[in-house]
Amino acid sequence: MKKPLIILTGPTAVGKTAASIGLAKAVKGEIISADSMQIYRQMDIGSAKITPEEMQGIHHHLIDVLDPDEEFNVVRFQHMAREAMKGIYDRGRIPIVVGGTGFYIQALLYDINFTENDGDTSYRKEMEALAKAKGADYLHGLLKEVDERAAVEIHPNNIKRVIRALEFHHQTGQKISEHNEMERQKESAYQSAYFVLNDDRANLYSRINRRVDQMMEKGLLEEVKALKARGYTRDMVSMQGLGYKEVLAYLDGECTLKEAVSVIKRDTRHFAKRQITWFKRERDVIWIDKQDYEYQEDRILEKILEELRQRNII
Repeated sequence: MKKPLIILTGPTAVGKTAASIGLAKAVKGEIISADSMQIYRQMDIGSAKITPEEMQGIHHHLIDVLDPDEEFNVVRFQHMAREAMKGIYDRGRIPIVVGGTGFYIQALLYDINFTENDGDTSYRKEMEALAKAKGADYLHGLLKEVDERAAVEIHPNNIKRVIRALEFHHQTGQKISEHNEMERQKESAYQSAYFVLNDDRANLYSRINRRVDQMMEKGLLEEVKALKARGYTRDMVSMQGLGYKEVLAYLDGECTLKEAVSVIKRDTRHFAKRQITWFKRERDVIWIDKQDYEYQEDRILEKILEELRQRNII
């Protein structure tokens, strides 16, 4: 029999944290974070990291476990999440994957196989040097020539994923988009339910703008200054996160603080839009539109529990 797995995701600032706590209490669950930033220590405000008080005694995994100079990617997430799930199952509890990184969720749910490279990193280094010399857009153009679909799916600024796609093509002669599509056709490795919490677009954007203002009030500027003082630099994966790279640009004299805040809001809204687009492409998704439940947490929770009962997960 497949083991149970609950996924609760949705765009940034939609309210996943509050919903996940009520759910975890109701089903005797533990939460695994599928967030590419909350994994990092010392990066609390800009990542909107859940606080110990907000956890309300619910066990959380993959939060505050790496330093900002350590690399975190989908393969590492997959490995760490599986390890956490073993312990959760051993304790007779249900894992609830919560976070907005759709690629991480997909990798775990469908047990996607990421073909390891053959150990020869010369091509990757060549592409990294090319990105520095000619820029992200040039590299993205190379990807478009060999795998147009991957170029559509991968943002030009995500240089690591662009290089990974180019490297995959270079090593195998195949398109990574076709490889990923085949992997996506796999059945879920679990008895799972995949919930996407969503909201009216205008309301979501208003929440995003308000959240960024609250981050500044809570001390995002001071948090980034402290990270910079410890030697964490802009070329690190962690420091390229939303909120961090824009404040670093201000600290490096490239813009005013007002401009930096405006860019954080704009880019976070764009990010939320891309997240929704991603979830719309996924299979077997259960959409929970908050306005349909008049924003009442208890009604939303009851709907989720009803779906879980129908799927024999609880």
